[in-house]
Formats: sequence, structure tokens, C-alpha cells
Amino acid sequence: MNREALFCDGTQDYVIPAEPDVNEKIVLKFRTAHNDVEEVKLLTGDRSYSMWKISAGDEFDFYEIEWQLGTEPFHYSFEIKSGEQLWYYNRYGVSDHREDYYAYTVVPGFKTPEWAKGAVMYQIFVDRFCNGDPSNDVEDAEYIYIGAPTKRVKEWNQVPEALDIRNFYGGDLQGVMDKLDYLQDLGIEVIYFNPLFVSPSNHKYDIQDYDYIDPHYGKIVADGGEALPAGAQDNIHATKYQKRVGDIRNLEASNELFAKLVEEMHRRGMRVILDGVFNHCGSFNKWLDRERIYEPQPEYPKGAYVSADSPYRDFFHFHDDRNEAWPYNGSYDGWWGHDTLPKLAYEDSPELEQYIMDIGKKWVSPPYNVDGWRLDVAADLGCSNEYNHMFWKRFRKEVKEANPDALILAEHYGDPIEWLQGDEWDSVMNYDAFMEPLTWFLTGMEKHSDERRTDLWGNPDNFVGAMRHFMASMLTPSLQVAMNELSNHDHSRFLTRTNHIVGRAEHVGAKAAEEGINHAVMREAVTVQMTWVGAPTIYYGDEVGLCGFTDPDNRRTYPWGRENKELLEFHKEMIRIHKEEKPLRKGSVKLLYSDYNVLAYARFQGDEQIVVVLNNSKELKQITVPVWLSGVHKEGRMKRLIYTYEEGYTTAYDEYIVENGEIVINMGRHSAAVLKPVRSEWNSGSV
Repeated sequence: MNREALFCDGTQDYVIPAEPDVNEKIVLKFRTAHNDVEEVKLLTGDRSYSMWKISAGDEFDFYEIEWQLGTEPFHYSFEIKSGEQLWYYNRYGVSDHREDYYAYTVVPGFKTPEWAKGAVMYQIFVDRFCNGDPSNDVEDAEYIYIGAPTKRVKEWNQVPEALDIRNFYGGDLQGVMDKLDYLQDLGIEVIYFNPLFVSPSNHKYDIQDYDYIDPHYGKIVADGGEALPAGAQDNIHATKYQKRVGDIRNLEASNELFAKLVEEMHRRGMRVILDGVFNHCGSFNKWLDRERIYEPQPEYPKGAYVSADSPYRDFFHFHDDRNEAWPYNGSYDGWWGHDTLPKLAYEDSPELEQYIMDIGKKWVSPPYNVDGWRLDVAADLGCSNEYNHMFWKRFRKEVKEANPDALILAEHYGDPIEWLQGDEWDSVMNYDAFMEPLTWFLTGMEKHSDERRTDLWGNPDNFVGAMRHFMASMLTPSLQVAMNELSNHDHSRFLTRTNHIVGRAEHVGAKAAEEGINHAVMREAVTVQMTWVGAPTIYYGDEVGLCGFTDPDNRRTYPWGRENKELLEFHKEMIRIHKEEKPLRKGSVKLLYSDYNVLAYARFQGDEQIVVVLNNSKELKQITVPVWLSGVHKEGRMKRLIYTYEEGYTTAYDEYIVENGEIVINMGRHSAAVLKPVRSEWNSGSV
């Protein structure tokens, strides 16, 4: 039996319909080599059901069975018999034993937004993208954050300092508005913003007010007050900051600007995802007010740090909850012990839970009409696993009722399977089934540049095993919208990883992030990013060669006027291919060939195929690829859509002969090729 020809997945070619409703009847299909097996059975629970052989082509046979769904998830796998041999097939692949952990699952009623499947996303860390309105810039000594005054960085191209958290470059939403033409020309379909709400840090993961966009990103229409006097130790006298972030006129004007930005993006066919930081807030938050920003402002209720009678007292867990511990009770829980990141005490406050549910609904509803949420450290929310799941189930229900087409993505490290059962998150930032395996394979580097592993560099078994295991943790609708990033605000820039320097900017110097980088390996990575299952997500500046070690060095400003134009044009070409080729949105993926530093895989849907070949080694390689396993006809031709090599890339036309189902392709050092069949001489042997 030809084990490599066995195939099934959860895409629309093998589960019909792919996202069925509750109590709907579906058709399940399974593929084998032509006349190669005697019987295929569907296995579910402790029972098996014979499948019907419904078509036979030159290369493949297909077996199918109808199944009536109910209301509960349906788990299944396959048993294949050939002579005396019995094989089993599940989400991990073919095996000589049944493994229910990797069973396929269909969850009736679970759907992810169609617009997000394979969507090209772009992540913007707003302070570092573009300064469109200098009048809203954070000023020197406008307030104190973590023991020192804020700093307005005057030189846009200056690399971040080691203690960067209170330094501001002035990027804002007007800057994003000014660059929409650029983003549209690049081919971007979705913008994911790092947090936008009122917050004192430049990263804004310490929310001060969930109801409003920060006026330093939005509009300051009512300015006033004074910066801190020299030698000030607290923010009680930070009257300029209090005015800027507390005056309702500034807050409403900033929300209006954001609504206008979203409306313009929607007009251009682009979507918007906000960052939801709901596990913790910030010590500046109006509910706590440890920094006493709101205490002098009578229109705001007293914060829980300030007064025992605060309406927000139950929003936080105070270790010393005696009334005499107030005013200025600093005994609250902080996330990972950080007193600047107070942990939100949901279990103690139904009012807090309702408030955050209302926030979740508010921003996906008119007049803002945001298209989804990215959830920060989502598995940490609450104080128990039971509450965490209850919260996210409710959050999904509330948000989807407000906007049925909203996307819910979570930040998560490790196996996300318990949150991806169809009733909590839609999907995740895809560290474990994309960023990590690809980084190890192409660079041998850990995603923070903290470690180098030569045993994982070019190791196909590690790459394939990790991809299969973690992809098997996700339902197909989740896989198709997973955020596939090479870099982001929490990890080193991928281009920096290509230099194999272990360390961080404070240890080896920021300049080292740019030394010895390999653009050819970067092009390989982008080729995979734009052809793998999921939503390829570019971290701002990656497309023009921005470097940086892990944060804060990865948060350098976009280098306007200093872009690597060739890398930018390469991104445009790969994005164009991704958007034009149907299998790259929702098609199946199958490994065709792997060897040390070599990979070949295919994406296919219906009668269309895309084949990708990588040579990550320093040697020239002649690679034989069994393209027929993706449904390419055994005799014919394939054309090259793009080829990357050490010095650059080309889209010049080239052809490869398909003989007996294989192509032979010569690959240069650190190269990648994307191919598709020449249609005029080709007849499908696939579905």
C-alpha cells in the first residue's frame, strides 16, 4: 500500500460542508492511491463504518460516507485495509495503531469568519510606525512611569534604549491614516493594532481606561496643565497628563478619530483587530488610580487604591482588606508580581466581568465596528482554569452576538487545544505551529535569539513533527485563521535571527542585530509564511528589512526613506501570489519531501495545486519532488511563479517537466520556489 498517497483533512474537499451547522448532515471523504486498498472504514468511538468507493481516477480513489451530526463535537479517524495490513489515519498522519488524541473533530455550529481565512495581516506597534500629528506627542516629564519621567525621543531613527518603556517616538493613528495608501499597495487586508486604549507606557499593555483611545494616539483638543516640576516623585502634580487623558473632550475626539480611521479602512476593504488586555490593567487605571491621576478630578469616582469606599474595590484582590489599610492601599495582587500590572479579580466582582463584556461588545459595534479582538495572555485570566473557560465562553457569545463576523484570536504559548473546542477562541497567535518550528528549521535560533540549536537547524523531523502535533491541536477553521508571524513585539526580528547571534541588545549592542544578516533566508521564511495554512501576519517593518533583538529592540521605528526596496517588492510579489492562488487561502497542505535543510510541500484545493520547494542549505541541491501526491497529473508541465536565491529573486517564467508524477528541480543555496501546473496540458487526478 502506498502510505504517502493516503490523505484527508478538515478542508472543504474532505468535509462537506466544512463548517456544518448543528444537526446538519455532512459527507466525509478519504483519498487513497488508485486500486491500492481493499477497504476504508470510518472509526468513531468504539464503532467502525465502511465507506463507499465513489470515484476512481488515474492516480487516486476516493471513499466517502454520509454522517448525521447532532449538537456535540464529532470525533473520527480512518482504518485502511490492504491485504493483511491495517493502517490508521488521523490528523497527525498515517500510523500502525489507532491514536484517538489526534482524531479529526467536527464541531457543529463552529465557524470562523470567512474574511479572516488566509487573510494577509499587518501588525502595527503604533508609537513606532508613523508620527502624523506631533501636537499629541508625549512630552518630556509629562508624568512619571516606573520611577522616572517620560521622554520624547526627537530623533525618529534612534534605536530604543534598554529602558525604553517610558520613551515615546510619537507614532499615532493619524500616522496610520497617512500610510493607508502604502499598506493598501503592499496588499494588506487586516491591521492588528497593539493596544490603543489610554495607557502610560509606549506598549500600552497596562490599560488606564478601556473606554477610550489614548489621546496621545488620537486627538488632544483641550490641552493645558503643566509638566512635572524638577525633582517630582509622583504624578499628583502631573496636571498636563491629567488634563490630556482625563478631559472628556480629548477622549471623545480620540474615539471619533479612531471611528473615522476604521471607516476609511473598511472603505478600502481592510479589516481591524484590537488588542484586548483583560487579564490585568495598569496601576494608572481609573479603577485603581495608584498614581493618583484621577484623584484630583471630581468627575471621576475614587480609585480602589485611594479609597476603601471606591466602587471598584472588588475589581482587585487586596491582601490587607481592613478598612484602616486605606487610603493608598498598595497590597493588591499584580500579574507575575508586577505592581504596575494589577491583576483583575473577576471572581470577586460580577460588575467587573460585565464591564469587560460590555467593552468587548462596544468596540465591535457601531460607531467603531472593529472586526475582532486579539486577547493578551488569555490563558492567565482569572484565578482558576474553570473560571477562565467560563469567562471566554461568555466573551465569545457576547462578542459574536454583537458582531457575528468578529474574529477572536488569543495569545497563547503551548498546546491551545482546551480553548479551541469551538466555543471559546477562534484561533491563536501561531507560535507553536508556525513561528517556532520554522525559526528552528531555517535559523537554528530560539525566537528571542536567546539560544542557538544546531541540532534543530535544518532538522526536517523536528519541523514536521512540531507542525503536525500542534496543527492537530486546532480545528481546521481555527488553522485557517491562525496568525502566522515571523516576528512581533515580543520576540526578536526574524531577519536578526538569520545572523545566529545569541543575546539581547543590552548585552551585545543594538548594532549586532544588523550584522551578518541573511536576506536569502528571510526570503525563504516569507515564502513559507505566504504559502502555509493560516493568516500570514507581517510585523511592521519586516517587509523592509527592519532588524532588532527581543524587546524593546524589536520595537524600532519604521525606517521611512531608508527601506530595503528589494525586500519590499519581494513581499508585494509573495502577497500577490498568496491572494491570487486559490489553494493558499483555504486549501489542504501536504508534505511531499523532506531532507536535511530541504522541504517540499503542496497546497491544493479542488483541481488547483501550488507546490513549494525550499533549499535552506549552503550547497546546490537537485531535488526530486513527487508532485502527483498533491493531485498534479503524472505527465505534464509546471510553471514557476517565483524563485528566490542568494542574491535576490525572480518572477521570470520557467517550466519543469512532470514525468511519472515527479519533477526534478535544481535549487541554489538558500533558495525557494513556488510552482503550479500548466493548465493547458493538465487533467486533474484529484478531487
